[in-house]
Amino acid sequence: MKWNKLYNYPKTVRSSVDGVRKYDVNDEKLPSVTTILKATESEDKKESLARWRTKVGEVEAERVKNTAALRGTAMHTYLEHYVKGGNVLDLTDLGREASGMGQVIIDKGFPDLEEVWGVECTLHYPGLYAGQTDMCGIYQGRESIIDFKQSNKPKRDEWITDYKLQLVAYAMAHDQVYGTSIEQGVILMCTPDNFYQRFIVNGGEFRKWKWEWLRRIDAYYGNNVAKS
Repeated sequence: MKWNKLYNYPKTVRSSVDGVRKYDVNDEKLPSVTTILKATESEDKKESLARWRTKVGEVEAERVKNTAALRGTAMHTYLEHYVKGGNVLDLTDLGREASGMGQVIIDKGFPDLEEVWGVECTLHYPGLYAGQTDMCGIYQGRESIIDFKQSNKPKRDEWITDYKLQLVAYAMAHDQVYGTSIEQGVILMCTPDNFYQRFIVNGGEFRKWKWEWLRRIDAYYGNNVAKS
């Protein structure tokens, strides 16, 4: 793995407008990728989440959600420090758990990482959306968007459609601003018991999710125009 700072990624500046997360980029306030995904998710997905919250109870649902968010943040911090040549010491139980997960991703996922352009990269598609991906670079010889994910349990491929949509959204933004032609997304995932998974999206599948992302953008702005 080597660094190659080919692109000047802007610093992340976030704000909230009418309860919606926005990224401030080049004098534009753009909705985040996750905001668009949440606003356009299917009724089936909404109902499935509601059933789970009812089953476990609101208190437990919030505990699970908050713990996962804290663990994910700690794991990302560990990985970011590693890539930048530093280290992080978190002696809390959750911190040690997250560091172990990050190390699994390094040991199993990083051998195929050839070049890093940037980490925690803010990307935007002018006039449409913005977001932050964990890494941009070369993976298995191909220009790639790379995201790190923590998961409470192993995931089936069909359960991570939003993750794939995030990858293609960031790739399209990168292409638009920097003139690249990114056609691969990589998800490196680990659970608290150190079960590692890697999902690589490219070829026809990558193009399929591009079309779905365009449909979601259209639905988001169509709905918001209709409500305004």
